[in-house]
This record gives sequence, C-alpha cells and structure tokens, in this order.
Amino acid sequence: MSESRETESNASLGEEIAKEGALQTRSLWKDAVGRLLGNRLSVIGLVITILLLIAALFGPYIAPYTYTEQDLLNVAKMPSPAHWLGTDEIGRDLFSRVLWGARTATLVAIFTTFISVIIGVIIGAIAGYGGALADNITGRIIDIVMSVPGLLLAALIAVSIKEPVVSWAENIYDTTGFPLFADTTWLDLLVVFGGLAFVSWPGYARLIRGQIFSLREEQYIEAAKSVGVSELKIALRHLLPNAIGPVIVTLTFSFSSAMVLESSLSYLGIGVQPPQASWGNMIASNIGSWSYRPWLVAVPALTLAIVTLGINFLGDGLNDALNPRSKRSI
Repeated sequence: MSESRETESNASLGEEIAKEGALQTRSLWKDAVGRLLGNRLSVIGLVITILLLIAALFGPYIAPYTYTEQDLLNVAKMPSPAHWLGTDEIGRDLFSRVLWGARTATLVAIFTTFISVIIGVIIGAIAGYGGALADNITGRIIDIVMSVPGLLLAALIAVSIKEPVVSWAENIYDTTGFPLFADTTWLDLLVVFGGLAFVSWPGYARLIRGQIFSLREEQYIEAAKSVGVSELKIALRHLLPNAIGPVIVTLTFSFSSAMVLESSLSYLGIGVQPPQASWGNMIASNIGSWSYRPWLVAVPALTLAIVTLGINFLGDGLNDALNPRSKRSI
C-alpha cells in the first residue's frame, strides 16, 4: 500500500514538473503569435499583406504583359480571356498594370516608412534624453511640421523639388552621358520618398519621446546610472531598445498611409508619372471615363482599398497581440 502511494505521489510530482516546464517554455513571442492567429481579421490582413508582397516581388514576372505594352486592337475593352481585367484607354492590360502598381506602392511604403522611422527615432531620442532645451527645440519643430496637412505639405515638397532634380539629372546626362540619368522616371519615386518621409517622421518622434520619458524613471535606469554607465550607453542599450516596441505596430499602419498618400499625389499629377504604373495615376488617367468605362477606375481603386484595409487589420491584430493586457478576440 505504501509503495502504491509513493508511486502515485511520484507520478503527481512528475506531472507538476512537466506542467511547470511547459509554462517555462512559453514566451512573449509565442503568445503574441497565438493571439495574432486567433484574430480572424488579423489573419485576413496577414493574407492580404502576403499577397501584396508576392505581387510586388513576382508580379512583373507573372504578368501577361509589361505595364507599357499596348494592344491597339483592343482599346478600353471589357475583361476577356486575353485581358483578365480589361484594357485601358490606350490598350494597356489593366491586370498587368495593377501588378506593376503593387510594386510601386510597396516600394514607396517600405522606403518612406524606413526613412521616416530613422529620422523620427533620432529626433525623438534627442527630445526625450537631450534635456529641456533639446526637447523644446525639437518639440517646436515637430509642432510646425504637424500643423500643416500632410498631403498638402507632401505636394508642396514634390512640386518644389521635382523640376530642379529632373533638370540636374538631365544636365548630368548631357555632360557625362551616364545611362542612369537617361530615364528620369525613377526620380519620381525618389521625390515621393522624400516628400512622404518628411511628413511622416513627427509621429515616430513623438512616440519615441513619450516612451523615453516614461522609461527614464524606471529602476533599471537608475541602477545603471548608479554604477557609472554613461548617458550615451544608457540611451542606446536600455532606452531605445525598450522604446522601440510600439514603433513596430505603428510601422504597419504607416505602410497603408504611405500607399494612400502616394496614390493621392499620383492622382493629383505630382507623384509617380505615367507611363510608370501607379494605382493613383491609373485612377487619374481614367476618371473621365468613369460613367461609361467604370472598371478602369474601379479596379485600381478597389485594389488600393482592399490592400490598405488588410494592412490596417494586420496592424490592429499586431497591436492586440503585442499588448499582454489585451484579451480581445474577433
């Protein structure tokens, strides 16, 4: 009898140890992935985002035509087996141009967000850890930039910079004959990158500034100061790594915002210019035929809407997944 009791106690002890081991193997990232995949809307957003990246990477290779190729015998035609989404007003395949537009939108979103994050993190760190004077100066700069509507400011930058940049590139080509400057369409993307990054960085700067203000009072910061760790090392090793978490979530929303802004600039004629494929200039080129050829406007507009909605779903899911206090499920 005593042996059986001892066996049962050993078995229960083994089960407890196994449970404790299972609990110890849990991590923040595993829990976050579980919460993310448990949210139906975030999974939909993840699928849409993956499809966008596939279209951006491989779309030009799987597109049946190039974005400039014309079929003059099938101008402004309805969808057909030869042209799955129809053709535009000069016979270009709409499906192919939508795929090429995905690459344009993705490039603008990634590079614009990358540049604005770098600027915002640097300025936000200076504001949060540089003292009262640095905080006042950077704070006023942030307020000035954010006081102007983002689209208006980006449009002003694009209009002001594009012509001088194009003239500079043409002069270099005339002088040197360097083939890179023979075609200046890539400068449209460069100007868009700069304009959108300039209007996007203040949000990151404010976010990092607020995070640093809340973290600099933590006990581990005081402990680092007490053992003689320099201010620069504290900022780089402790404050910035711990403040960067919310930026990851904000990045996702910035992708969709950058796509919408780029399409808006292209629609206004000061962003990516034809024949370069952009969802914005595709809408602008065909808006006059909306009443009798609505698919020419509806296809790029719906594509942009679905992509931005999916990215926002993913951003909401990431926000819930990376927030340990969030228990919401959809």
